[in-house]
Amino acid sequence: MSLFGPPAAAPAPTPGPPQRRSRALVITAVVLLVGFLLLTAFSAFWTERLWFRSVDFSGVFTTLVLTRVGLFTVFGLLMALTVALNMHLAYRFRPFFRPSSLEQENLERYREAINPVKGWVLAGAAVLIGLFAGASASGKWREFTTWRHSETFGTADPYFDRDVSFYVFELGWLHYVVDFLLAAAIVGLLASVLVHYLYGGIRLQAPRDKFSPAAQIQVSVLLGLAVLAKAADYWLDRYDLLNTSGSLITGMNFTDDNAVLPAKNILVGIAIICAVLFFLNVWRRTWMLPSVGIALLALSAILLGMLWPGIVQRFQVAPNQPDKESAYIEKNIEATRAAYNLDDVEVTRYNSAPDLGSALTQLETGTSSVPLVDPKLVSPTFEQQQQVRAYYTVADVLDVDRYTLDGEERALVLGVRELDQAGLAESDRNWANLHTVYTHGSGMIAAYANQRPGDNGSQADAIQWAEGQEETQKALSSLSDEPFEQRVYFGETSPVYSVVGKAKEDGKDVELDLPRGEEGSSPTSTYDGKGGVPVGSPFNRLLYAVKYGEPNFLLSGRIHEDSKILYERNPRRMVEKVAPWLTVDSDPYPVVVDGRIQWVLDGYTVTDKYPLSQKESFEDMIDDSLQDDLGFQTLPTDEINYVRNAVKATVDAYDGTVKLYAWDEADPILKVWRNVFPDTVLDKDEIPEALVSHLRYPEDMFKAQRYQFARYHVTDPKDWYAGNDRWEVPNDPNVKNSQQPPYRLFANPQGDEDPNAEQIWSLTSVYVPREKNNLAAFVSVNSDATSPDYGKIKVLELSDERTNGPVQVANEIASDEDVRDELFSFDQGGINPRYGNLLTLPVGDGLMYVQPLYAARDASESSYPILSFVLVSYGGNVGVAPTLRGAIADVLGVDDSAPSTGGSGGKGSGGGKGEQSPTTGTVNQRIKALLADAEEQFAAADKAQRAGDTVAWAEAIEKAKELINEAVELSEDK
Repeated sequence: MSLFGPPAAAPAPTPGPPQRRSRALVITAVVLLVGFLLLTAFSAFWTERLWFRSVDFSGVFTTLVLTRVGLFTVFGLLMALTVALNMHLAYRFRPFFRPSSLEQENLERYREAINPVKGWVLAGAAVLIGLFAGASASGKWREFTTWRHSETFGTADPYFDRDVSFYVFELGWLHYVVDFLLAAAIVGLLASVLVHYLYGGIRLQAPRDKFSPAAQIQVSVLLGLAVLAKAADYWLDRYDLLNTSGSLITGMNFTDDNAVLPAKNILVGIAIICAVLFFLNVWRRTWMLPSVGIALLALSAILLGMLWPGIVQRFQVAPNQPDKESAYIEKNIEATRAAYNLDDVEVTRYNSAPDLGSALTQLETGTSSVPLVDPKLVSPTFEQQQQVRAYYTVADVLDVDRYTLDGEERALVLGVRELDQAGLAESDRNWANLHTVYTHGSGMIAAYANQRPGDNGSQADAIQWAEGQEETQKALSSLSDEPFEQRVYFGETSPVYSVVGKAKEDGKDVELDLPRGEEGSSPTSTYDGKGGVPVGSPFNRLLYAVKYGEPNFLLSGRIHEDSKILYERNPRRMVEKVAPWLTVDSDPYPVVVDGRIQWVLDGYTVTDKYPLSQKESFEDMIDDSLQDDLGFQTLPTDEINYVRNAVKATVDAYDGTVKLYAWDEADPILKVWRNVFPDTVLDKDEIPEALVSHLRYPEDMFKAQRYQFARYHVTDPKDWYAGNDRWEVPNDPNVKNSQQPPYRLFANPQGDEDPNAEQIWSLTSVYVPREKNNLAAFVSVNSDATSPDYGKIKVLELSDERTNGPVQVANEIASDEDVRDELFSFDQGGINPRYGNLLTLPVGDGLMYVQPLYAARDASESSYPILSFVLVSYGGNVGVAPTLRGAIADVLGVDDSAPSTGGSGGKGSGGGKGEQSPTTGTVNQRIKALLADAEEQFAAADKAQRAGDTVAWAEAIEKAKELINEAVELSEDK
């Protein structure tokens, strides 16, 4: 016990310093953040791997990863070692004695700060710069793989005699290697100079000996290597002249050949001399000669590389450009036509002299081949009449395909009934519904593209349906002996992801199907396709929960051990992923093959490196009034100067199976990528026969070709330069400032008068002279993949400059008195007229325009276009009627109604009334009777054709022609 009382209480322990707790919290937060970022990156990587494996393209993923990682590692290490080695050498050979100066005193404090951690500084700088270099190299995987697997084109350029493959596959990688070496030399130089300066090897304020011997040697060598790399760069620049875009053409021109190319050769020599001077400076220890060399190189680059070409262009070329550039334009024309596959275009002079008799003969035999249903206008009609539920939708612009129905080949307008979750009520928008119930679309909707209700005696309706809601897919499902699978899990509007599969065999189906029956009951089903990624394991559930930021992957009872997740479901995106080297057409189209809905996509191999071929923006070439979305680009820029439809791809709408088929097997770019990714592209002969008949000539390819042919149909260099015969695609009369799209239809591309001429499944367009509206040419390409002439482009070049073009015809139609009379009734009823495609058809030594006219009430939300009239323009005459046959008869000036005890004339100039008889009555009555007899003969011909009786078919056609010719003669005599 203390003398002074009880002992004092021990002081309470003081808490640890606040800094220590804060440091622990910061470390914890950093660890958690880094862990989350690593988990996020890993989940993205691993789920990507799982997706590639689910579509059987694991090899593509593996090749991409290994190639990019390999390039990252090799070039990253090379750059890091370059930096580290030069910094180490500069430090290792630093001067041990540094003369005292104010400059060195100021640097001393930096040396003292860095010395304790100099190893970390060196490693950090090397790693950081190496990471940037590796990331840059990994992005060059296309250039590396094409260089490694290069294939020859078999065509050499006319200037350097190099095969085209050198420019397309090799030059880009060589440029990157040279640029990397130049960058490595410069970065190494900067790193070494910095260390030398810091440790006194370089003394900028010293009166003499500003460089130590070690610094001078190292800097001289690095400068020599940099200038040597620049010499190699100048050498490669020579080849780039064949791909340089000039004001007139792409490729070599007079100035390039006579000024720029010699300048590049001279600069190569000067750069090599400069490099040698820098290397000699290792022994001479004077900067005088290297400095003179660098000054000479810079001056030569300015005088020879910039000023001299400008002088040649201004004083030699500009005064005589047509003569000076003629030889270079000729080579540009040859290369462009080859690169865009325009060498074999068949051009025919066409004397447009409309013959009404021949026109009627042809149109009567082929009326059903003229498409009347406009794919870009009837989407609302499809949705209103066949949508069934608000959460189903069809594409804004529908597709056109051909099918053989009841023994007859018919063109159909098609739309897939896809799921659109935007149509769900807000109360139904929960996670379970969005991702496990509303998972797929259902079936296809089809309308006859070339049949107006009433044309075949059917009951009038807005659309002549090939199938109805209650008889779902009856027509299309009859095309195959296989059971028809109408569920659409992979489509253009499919959800981001869906979780499918039921817990056990007797489990409950929860995925909603298309309503059936009069009561509209909604059956359910369960996906059992081979596509999709298993998501039942805890590990996969965690990965997808992180990937989509969705805890329900871990919490929901809808996910079980048998569940699969479907994602990356857009057909075009799927093809882009498994074939990252393809540019994919902007319009996937659906077909029915072997009982399955398949999305067909056209894949293009493109490049902007084809020597001397004209570069153009891909977007500009394919842009028109229907173009909403562009094809996926595999180039750093939008410009291309070579294109081939190398691949046809399919995506199964039910299970997501992706198949790539080689289509242009001779394409060298395709050969290269088949070497890079072996066993991913199937041979052409492996395409199923049932699919071939639905393959078609791709629109984006055709639009690029028609864009280039508008100028490159001229093959004489001086005429090309003058530009007097340049064409252009006309504007769409229905859409302001947008080009008219090509149309897919059965057509006679030769414009033969023969009524029995074959109607070919074609993609068609027209040209007008530049900045004019009259018609210049009609162009079509054979789109029948079963034909030996598939891809053959034919052009009918009009001799008569007075033939009206689409805009002029549209104006004629709009101002026609009879058309205005019909539209007057629209105005009275509050109906808005909407004009459909203005189609151009070569008929009877002339060109016939056909345009459907729709009616719609814009004020009503449920309004949709109804096909009301067909407009026809031929030989300066305009016809209007509810049917195509009626409009054609109206152009002739007669009534096309069948003979009867009385009838009224058409809206043309020859309308009339009275009793009809084949041999008596008025002229109009006799014409109507003759046309009716001709129609009977055509019907008999159709019957004979179906029976295979060619003799009877020919006799009936001949009789019909005689009757029509007699009717025409009567019409002309009136």
